[in-house]
Amino acid sequence: MVSEKVVIVLAIGVFATCQGGAVPVAAVPGFPAVAKLASFDPRLNYDPHPQYTYAYDVQDALTGDSKSQQESRNGDVVSGSYSFIEADGTRRIVEYTADSVNGFNAVVHREPVAVIKPAVKIAPVAFHH
Repeated sequence: MVSEKVVIVLAIGVFATCQGGAVPVAAVPGFPAVAKLASFDPRLNYDPHPQYTYAYDVQDALTGDSKSQQESRNGDVVSGSYSFIEADGTRRIVEYTADSVNGFNAVVHREPVAVIKPAVKIAPVAFHH
């Protein structure tokens, strides 16, 4: 029963924080007032020209997982690309840009990954009794 009350307190607190308000813990019946959740004001953290760059690359020979992504932002312009191996063995590469004038635009490329070698014929095996 106690754990159910804790879940209720956390759910109410997260909702109130997301809405920008503060809710005292004592607002839930049966709980003493321990602390108030701090209010978050996005205007205090506003960046008029946000910039970032990130990238990752996964090449796992054990599982065959192969994927990568890179993205950068300069103000209101975001550009980047990502790639992964499709189920049919091809690599899908998506290059994209997004801005307030043109919206989101993506160009998709596919390229073969695996080199398919011709099957080697094996001579039949003769059994002697």
